[in-house]
This record gives sequence, C-alpha cells and structure tokens, in this order.
Amino acid sequence: MGLPIPHQKEGERAGKGPAKVAAAEKGKYRRMDSEHAVVGGEEEALGVSPRRRPYRDDRSARTKKYVFACAVLASLNSVLLGYDIGVMSGAILFIQEDLKITEVQEEILVGCLSIVSLLGSLAGGRTSDAVGRKRTIGLAAIVFQSGAAVMAFAPSFGVLMMGRLMAGVGIGFGVMIAPVYIAEISPAVARGALTSFPEIFINLGILLGYISNYMFSGLPAHMSWRVMLGVGVLPSVSIAFALVVIPESPRWLVMQNQVEEARWVLSKINESEAEVNQRLAEIREAAGMKSEDKCEDNTTVWWELLRPSPTLRRMLITGFGVQCFQQITGIDATVYYSPTIFKDAGIKSKEAILAATVAVGFTKTMFILVAILLIDRVGRKPLLYVSTIGMTACLFGLGLALSSLGGGFGSTAGIGLAIVAVCGNVAFFSVGIGPICWVLTSEIYPLRLRAQAAALGTVGNRVSSGLVAMSFLSVSTAISVAGTFFIFSAISAVSVIFVHMFVPETKGKSLEQIEMLFQSRGEVELEDVELLVHQE
Repeated sequence: MGLPIPHQKEGERAGKGPAKVAAAEKGKYRRMDSEHAVVGGEEEALGVSPRRRPYRDDRSARTKKYVFACAVLASLNSVLLGYDIGVMSGAILFIQEDLKITEVQEEILVGCLSIVSLLGSLAGGRTSDAVGRKRTIGLAAIVFQSGAAVMAFAPSFGVLMMGRLMAGVGIGFGVMIAPVYIAEISPAVARGALTSFPEIFINLGILLGYISNYMFSGLPAHMSWRVMLGVGVLPSVSIAFALVVIPESPRWLVMQNQVEEARWVLSKINESEAEVNQRLAEIREAAGMKSEDKCEDNTTVWWELLRPSPTLRRMLITGFGVQCFQQITGIDATVYYSPTIFKDAGIKSKEAILAATVAVGFTKTMFILVAILLIDRVGRKPLLYVSTIGMTACLFGLGLALSSLGGGFGSTAGIGLAIVAVCGNVAFFSVGIGPICWVLTSEIYPLRLRAQAAALGTVGNRVSSGLVAMSFLSVSTAISVAGTFFIFSAISAVSVIFVHMFVPETKGKSLEQIEMLFQSRGEVELEDVELLVHQE
C-alpha cells in the first residue's frame, strides 16, 4: 500500500498538486546544463512575479558570453599546433633547398613532432591534476614558443630538430588540456560545440600556416623558412592575456578541496544559485568526495586505468579508438604532404602548389564551422557516420586521381580530381571525426580519471599521427602515392564499423550522466539516466 508506483513522479507520491509536481520536476530533473534549467516553472510555483525574468535573462546572456570567451581563450594554444602543421608543409620545401636534408631527414623532421608530443600529453595529464588546468595551458604555450624560437634561428639540421622536439612537448600539453578544461566549464547543452573550439583553432592555425607559406615563398630560401617558422611565436601575447582572464576549472578545484573557489567559478558560469549548489553537489559526488575527503593520488588513478573495470574498459576502447582512427585515416599525410600530393598529381610551379594548399586550408576551416553548428543539434554519432563514410569515398577518389586510371582522364582532369578529393577529405574530416574525437574524449571519462585518461588517448592520437607522418614518403616510394591513399581509404572504411559498434550518443547529457550511460552497457535515453540519477 505504501509502495510507490514505479513510474510515478516524486511529487505525486508525496501528494503534491499538479503545479508543484511540475515545479518539483523542473527543479529536480533539469540539469544546470539545460538551457531551460529551473527557471520557468519554479517562478510560477513559488509565486514570483514574471517581471523578475528580465534579470535572469540578462544573467543568462552574461553567463553564456563568459563561458564562450573562456572556451575561445583556452583554445588559443591550438592555433600553435595548427600553424606548425600548416607552415611545415611549405617550409620543408625551402629547408630541403637550404640545409640539403635527405628524404629520411625530412620524414623525421615532420613526424617527430607528433611522436614527441606524446611525452607532453602524458605529462600533461599528471601536471594538470597537480597544478591545475589553467597553469598547464600556460606551460604548454611557454614550451612551444621556446621551441619555435629555436627553430627560427637554427643554423643546422641538429639545432632545428632540437627546437622541433621542444615544440612537440608543448603541443602535447596543449592538445590534451584544452578540451578537458572546456568540457569542465561548459553546460551540457553546448558542450559539444564549445569543446570543438580547439579543433576550430587548429584549422585556423593550419590556414594561417598555408597563407604564411604563400606570402613568404618569394624570399630567399635561407630566409623564407625561418620567417615562416618564426611567425609562430606571435600568439604568445594573446595566450598570456587568456591566462589572466579565464578561471580555474571548478571540477579541479573540488578535487583539491577548494570548494569555495569552485563555488565562485560556478557562480560565473551558471545562471542561478540553485544551479550552482546543484552542480557543486554533483561534482563532489562524481569526484568520489564528501566535504572532508581528499582526491585520489595519481598512482591510484594509473592503477585503475591499467586494470580497468568493464565500464572503464568500454570508455577506454571508445576514447582510445576514436583518437587513433582520427589519425590513421591519413589526415596528417594529406595536410603535411599536400604539396607532394599536388606535385604528384601534375602541378609544376611552387606558387601554384602553395596556392592549392591554401584552398585546402580554407576548406578545412570552413567545414569545422559546419560541425560547430550541428554537433549539439544533430548529435555526435550521425556526424561521425557522415564524416567517416565521406572520407572513405574521398580517399578512394584521391587514389584514383593519382593512379594511372586517374591519368587517363587527362592531366587537367586528374589535377582537378586530386584537388577536389583532398578538399573533400579535409571537409569530411572537419565536419565529424576531427572535432568529435576531442569532444568524446573530454566527456566520457569519470572526473577522477578524466585528465589522465584523456592524456592516454592523446598519446594514441600523437603516436598514430607520427607514424603516418614519418612513413608516408617511404611507403609512397614503395607502393606509390596512389596506393598509399587506397590503404587510407580501407582504414577509413573500418572506422565506420568502429563508430557503429563502440561510440554511443552523448548529445545533451551531463558529464555525470554519460558515466551512467557506459555503466548501462548501451545507449540510455536521457530521461532514463536522469531517473537513475534521481533514484541514487
């Protein structure tokens, strides 16, 4: 008689009226991440005059602008990575001419940055847990800028490699920490778009690198590549400003038992005190802490990652897999060696080759904006399907354009098909797996493991990138450039299957709800997850 009906609302079980049921439902079930969180029905249930809503609307607008600004400023490090990728594709032509390096040295110079960046990514996870997300962003910028300065003034290949290695460590820090920081300050309703900002800035950096190549290609060979690389030091001023403006992650502050500081940050990124209190309680519970508890040490975290539970194993398969597939489908080969690809397709002059790479960079940047508009509306998984299927088709088309079959269409048609295929490949990459890779790996892990697990995934990403970049020329020599892209096409087809089998839909769910989604061994509707949260 006293047992509740399973699907009965809490307000109904307590004997509350319809209006209060609605209010309780909104107050209890609406997350702080919701774009409608707690505001509408609560006012009516409490008898608050609707004339007070403009104040809340004004606070909501300020909150959204503040979170947006934090996401933009935290993403500035990604410009450095993108610029390095873009500028090196053209600078390498002049480095070859000036320093007389071999093809093997060229591969090492280009690819070592990705391999070495895994050291920064591994260190970044532990560093961000020790000193904070914000300070790690600053450290990433300092290390990269030092490396860029060494490269710009390098008198020999050895010194150039030294600067390249320093830049790689800085990039490892940067690519790991930015998505984690943004995910931890973002509301669920906009987390996908905001966490994609680092990928936007990577693409912007690539475009700027291509433009720099084109602009400075007229300088003497011994000077042009130094200017191209040296310009990468300029964003340091903007990053220094960013560190003054952005707050520390409230989740990291809670992990350090700095609860009042976390409350202050949450008050800046949430629309009401009720949301601040609710989110603070959720974060403390997700961190496995009560008010007197301490955060788990790094040894415990790594032991848990090396001996994962079934739930964590599913998370790691998803996160690590999508990170690796982002790179082993050959995007860095397309970007780093686009001049080589266009030269193989039949374009002769350096100016025309570099102009074609600018078109690639422009396409890559424009389509990342499409992803930002769609990721929180359409969802992660549909965009991943479109992305991986489209990349498979374009990579196959590029192999066709570069093969003898492609040459049969005539040189002009072959060149045109190659340009369209390269632009199509980077477009499909940017609309899906490019940004969503970072979104997923910043939101699927539990709070206590997030930084270290994200770092582990970034290691897979950087190793895959380095292997592709360091082997592309050798493999192309052995089986032809066309054959290499046929292999990339086959790998991309496998990535479609991986997405179908292992990637869940996380759109609209809070970070705590996503953890429950993996515990459920399948996709759970948002309402069901909220019910589980409520029952616990």
